[in-house]
Amino acid sequence: MFDKVGKLMKMRSEAQKLQKELEKIIQTYEKGNVKLKINGAQQIDYIEIDGVERKDVKDALNEAMKKVQKESAKKMMEMGGGLSGLLGGMQ
Repeated sequence: MFDKVGKLMKMRSEAQKLQKELEKIIQTYEKGNVKLKINGAQQIDYIEIDGVERKDVKDALNEAMKKVQKESAKKMMEMGGGLSGLLGGMQ
């Protein structure tokens, strides 16, 4: 039991490190009057439309993406995937 907990804690720590590294990857895109910065963790860091920063749009998009990611994770768990599927059951 403690071995499983230790493995899960190690995996969580590694996932957090990976998340921080992904957040360091920044790509800037421009199309027409829209400028967008997004990080490797698929979070929008900045949106500018017609030369005006739009935090409201950035926040709305990030919230929507977080909800979609949660629903996707739930669906994967229902279908037998998710963490238990990736870990081979860890029984």
